[in-house]
Amino acid sequence: MIVLVLGGTRSGKSGVAEAIAGTLGPKVTYVATAAVDPNDPDHAARVAAHQSRRPPGWSTTECEGPDDLPRLLRETGDPVVVDSLGTWVTQHPEMEVDPGDLLAALSDRTAPTVIVSEEVGLAVHPPSELGRRFVDVLGVLNQQVAAVADQVLLVVAGRALELPPADGK
Repeated sequence: MIVLVLGGTRSGKSGVAEAIAGTLGPKVTYVATAAVDPNDPDHAARVAAHQSRRPPGWSTTECEGPDDLPRLLRETGDPVVVDSLGTWVTQHPEMEVDPGDLLAALSDRTAPTVIVSEEVGLAVHPPSELGRRFVDVLGVLNQQVAAVADQVLLVVAGRALELPPADGK
């Protein structure tokens, strides 16, 4: 089972993903794609808030580079929460993501996987080339992950809407 949870900043997407993972058993691996920046107290506080919500039986693993996520998905037999694809994209030089390895790792997993990602299509048009590249890369990656997902949720104001399959079935 692959569940993709999309939402904007502060939409509640991580909380929804964590609630889903909480139904999958006491042992869950939380794959964090962002490391704490000790020079950014706001970011550290946000990470601490995420960590405080996790049950004690969950383990946390941090991606240390762009190749870590597919590898960690292959190595972990437990249910997994990945938070988030947007941060994972920014780990790639020039944000050049080859989604093949990630999609294969997701498709090959037998344990449930809940993936959090930012929905970038609802924001203002970025004024910089770098911002536009991020929106383009993550938007396409979200579509590719949604294509292999069993369920796709859009979270708005803490409420989750299940999106129908792309083929309308």
